[in-house]
Amino acid sequence: MSPGPPGAAVGPSPSAAGSPATGPLFRPLSAEDEEQQPTEIESLCMNCYRNGTTRLLLTKIPFFREIIVSSFFCEHCGWNNTEICSGRIQDQGVRYTLTVRGQEDMNREVVKTDSATTRILELDFEIPAFSQKGALTTVEGLISRAISGLEQDQPTRRAMEHAVAERIDVFIGKLKDLKQVASPFTLIIDDPSGNSFVENPHAPQKDDALVITHYNRTPQQAEMLGLQAEAPEEKSEEEDLRNEVLQFNTNCPECNAPAQTNMKLVQIPHFKEVIIMATNCENCGHRTNEVKSGGAVEPLGTKITLHITDPSDMTRDLLKSETCSVEIPELEFELGMAVLGGKFTTLEGLLKDIRELVTKNPFTLGDSSNPNQTEKLQEFSQKLEQIIEGKMKAHFIMNDPAGNSYLQNVYAPEDDPEMKVERYKRTFDQNEELGLNDMKTEGYEEGLAPQR
Repeated sequence: MSPGPPGAAVGPSPSAAGSPATGPLFRPLSAEDEEQQPTEIESLCMNCYRNGTTRLLLTKIPFFREIIVSSFFCEHCGWNNTEICSGRIQDQGVRYTLTVRGQEDMNREVVKTDSATTRILELDFEIPAFSQKGALTTVEGLISRAISGLEQDQPTRRAMEHAVAERIDVFIGKLKDLKQVASPFTLIIDDPSGNSFVENPHAPQKDDALVITHYNRTPQQAEMLGLQAEAPEEKSEEEDLRNEVLQFNTNCPECNAPAQTNMKLVQIPHFKEVIIMATNCENCGHRTNEVKSGGAVEPLGTKITLHITDPSDMTRDLLKSETCSVEIPELEFELGMAVLGGKFTTLEGLLKDIRELVTKNPFTLGDSSNPNQTEKLQEFSQKLEQIIEGKMKAHFIMNDPAGNSYLQNVYAPEDDPEMKVERYKRTFDQNEELGLNDMKTEGYEEGLAPQR
């Protein structure tokens, strides 16, 4: 649409108010419009700083997308410049790897944006991003442009640094040899903006000489393009505590010397959170670790029965709370609540702790010990060792009225054929041991005498 004379009304005239509309006021801009003409803009020449003409044309690259070609020419000094604008930054970056084998490949059309990096592997040559303006050219044009850039300051280099200028002359000769395609070479155009393009002359068929790779941008590439990096999610104070090892001062249970206890909240897969506490005394070397349940007492008690059939069962993770008792029927053995405390270990680790607890009991050692009792303990220790080594099958039972103990299911999330987990309602005596009978969590305000 051509602009009207100065002072012309934009809206319809009164006489035409009743006439039917003849069409839209503006015609949509399209690269496929054959009637489209370049738009001319008067602009300043960057060489002689006088007025020149810039022509803008919207065009479409086959099998690619629409781009705006900008061409400047100065009639005073003859300086010219051609650039392209590719529109918005794409969701992914793109990398074109072209094996140039003949003159046909040298004539391939190339769209190279400002943000694209160009490499020729055989010469270890690279044109960094934002060192050249974007251009619509050919493979040969890219090489010619690189040669022109290197030759531009050669006269000054020959006067100031002759040795450097000679080396650049040799390299320019190698680039000129590439234009003759005496031997194949590899050209790579890597554009994080995703707006560069190398023509496939066989389209829509596959081009064996061209490999196109789309990739996700790195944070550094996104920053280079001026994209706002995603702000890291602020971690809540609770999340920070979960990842932090807390320390507090205490006394060693053996020598009563000052020591430090480390405490950390750990999430056990397919179970719940627990608190692991470990104390290390630098004075006497005593070490101890204990596990506390990170949650409340469960509504139902838990009984876990494992049939030990293979040495690999010894590697199962195990959480024994303070309220858990342990039974091994084949050994007629039972470990009561609170003995050994809370532990997060493996099945092998717990069985070794049980063996040490029983065999190193001071009341069963020394001259005053009963020979029959000593013999029974030795037999118990030997059978326990056979279970640990996988030479004897046995049942291992964990009974926790509080429901806070755990034994790893190696088949999770499927059922374990060798392990049985039962939930049961606690008896009055079990609730009494846990202190639940006298605990009132609802309506506890009732019956209280008013304060005066």
